[in-house]
Amino acid sequence: MTVSTHVLDTAAGEPAEGIPVQLERIIVGFDGDVRGWRPVTSAVTDSDGRVRDLPVEGPGAWRLVFDTTSRSTFFPEVVITFVVTDPGQHHHVPLLLSPYGFSAYRGT
Repeated sequence: MTVSTHVLDTAAGEPAEGIPVQLERIIVGFDGDVRGWRPVTSAVTDSDGRVRDLPVEGPGAWRLVFDTTSRSTFFPEVVITFVVTDPGQHHHVPLLLSPYGFSAYRGT
């Protein structure tokens, strides 16, 4: 299974090229407590603001960490946590970024 993302700069009305993105998986202890997050892979958005086919290794909680320090925004980092229940399904997580806000949703 894979996850993809598409980062759009809504203030400029264009794709956000060059944004580093890290995919992380939750680490849960035997007692069920969250121990932290393990980096799985990273990429940089292309000229269309996209990262395609990041590998997801099964169900559970995952997150995308966007390093937005190269953009003019109040948020130097955006973290989007999501849950994979069907590992056979592709997940697309677009991020709309502006100077003072952001929005994400489950895409197709």
